[in-house]
Amino acid sequence: MSNDIKNPFSVKNVCRTLLKSGLISHGQEKEILEKKESFTKRLEKLRALKHASATYGARIINPITIIDVIASLNLDRADDTTKILDEESIFQALAKEWDIPYKKIDPLKLDLNLVTTTIPRSFAMKHLILPIAIKDGLLTVATSNPFNTEAMEDVGRASNLKVRAVVSSKSDIIKLIDEFFGFKRSIAAAEHMFGAPSVDLGNLEQFVRLKSPDELPSNDLHVVNAVNHLLNYAFDQRASDIHIEPKRDESLVRMRIDGVLHTVYRLPKNVHSAIVSRIKTLSRLDMAEKRRPQDGRVKADKGGVEVEMRISTIPVAFGEKIVMRIMDPDILLQDLEKLGFTSTDLIRYNQIINMPHGIILVCGPTGSGKSTTLYSTLRSLSTPEINITTIEDPIEMVNEDFNQIAVQRAIGITFGTILRNILRQDPDIIMIGEMRDLETAENAVQAALTGHLVFSTLHTNDTLSSITRLLDLGVPHFLIQATLVGILAQRLVRKICSYCKESFEMEASELKAVGLDVGKKGTIKLYRGRGCQRCRGTGYHGRSGIFEVVSYTEPIKKMTTSITDMEAIRAQAKKEGLIDLRENAVRKLLHGVTTYQEVLRVTWGQP
Repeated sequence: MSNDIKNPFSVKNVCRTLLKSGLISHGQEKEILEKKESFTKRLEKLRALKHASATYGARIINPITIIDVIASLNLDRADDTTKILDEESIFQALAKEWDIPYKKIDPLKLDLNLVTTTIPRSFAMKHLILPIAIKDGLLTVATSNPFNTEAMEDVGRASNLKVRAVVSSKSDIIKLIDEFFGFKRSIAAAEHMFGAPSVDLGNLEQFVRLKSPDELPSNDLHVVNAVNHLLNYAFDQRASDIHIEPKRDESLVRMRIDGVLHTVYRLPKNVHSAIVSRIKTLSRLDMAEKRRPQDGRVKADKGGVEVEMRISTIPVAFGEKIVMRIMDPDILLQDLEKLGFTSTDLIRYNQIINMPHGIILVCGPTGSGKSTTLYSTLRSLSTPEINITTIEDPIEMVNEDFNQIAVQRAIGITFGTILRNILRQDPDIIMIGEMRDLETAENAVQAALTGHLVFSTLHTNDTLSSITRLLDLGVPHFLIQATLVGILAQRLVRKICSYCKESFEMEASELKAVGLDVGKKGTIKLYRGRGCQRCRGTGYHGRSGIFEVVSYTEPIKKMTTSITDMEAIRAQAKKEGLIDLRENAVRKLLHGVTTYQEVLRVTWGQP
């Protein structure tokens, strides 16, 4: 090892390593040396403020190092100017130089008990050491300073295990110590107040037990902290849904990330009802009602941005299950260019949505991104001169630019009935959450006929099936001809993780054999994700839309009759340039956005 072990974090050693790795240039090294003193003083002031306000167990003793200074400069990486030289890149380079493995910790794969019971929180925070795995009598710990041999020996003595160090970034370790110890402490304290666990079969048969006098209330500080940890954790992990599921002996917390559920925590069963009560309190639901499904909503802060959450409770075999849908404005309100449209489809879609009046349908199954497309479209059309009114069941996300109305069937406010009243509210654009019956369809048609632009959704597999669906609902073909202006169908495909993306070759005949004709012959270059810590080993990170856009042109209108020939309409749409879902998905495949497995999964059954 070339570095001086006595001082591995010296300016000289760190800069030499970064130069050797190609992460900085000699000019950047000079900039680091010039700004070192001023940035160190600034970081020390920030550390002192945090240190003064922190509890004893949460205080960080580690001094400011040159790594903290370099990371705070936000320098461009010399080897790739599109990337910033962040703390993680610096520690990866140092770990390679030290010949010690670097570990990007995946919080979803950590054992809560291992992390929190091996060493005390105060020791973990003081030395920035985090136990992450035990295998064959060997304890693996993540640390930002693998040369702290005294602390490693203390961990070995406390655990009676051999200790192996891996390098992780300092900020990752601090964040995980805070997250895991804070959540564990809250859950353990709440569990203690309940006493012994008991099996809850309340929705199957009565299970009799004598309740302790100190039944945990929903406003108990420990439960409040536990729920706060859950929500913050979900925001950090980009989760779209949180599932809290009661089982016989425990309660599972699962989070949907990029469309796939991951088990995050296994909680003691006797804190389940308290956590459910806390969430019900936040969303103004009836805590006493456990036999009927309930729906509510709550707003939370995510890094200075307000995030809406829809809460749904339902009785299952072992208690009440809660699902929390996170309506992130960064996801729901995007520029149309970022949704995944091809340039041709985007031009066609913009032409449709700028029509003065008519009906525009957005089609696709649940979870295909229809809400995101609709909200993003409405925001792109919203100006002070336009009155936009929506009818939703329920309101997905409150936006002050729109006049939003929630369906309330108990008092007679349905999609169909409220539409009549909306027409007296002088709207320019109307969005109907779903066209599910003839009454709603008739009123939507009436609104379009009287000069309004109407957006709505239909649960159909593709664009042209929506014409058949409207006929099935009972809308006369001549009214469809008079009002329909465009149809959009969509799906979501997972994007290949950019951090572990790799290319490979595959024969077109092999793809054809599994049901995917890409319109080419011979060997094709494709891409996939190897699987890394950033994508949790899935090879995917984030999602992108695939679309099918149809303009309801005069030739297609003439072909829409009470005995419509859908094959003839499809042939005409193809003639006019229709690019269907499968074709758009194949384009994303060939451009390296997604994998052929995703294309088959999402467009199965498509032509």
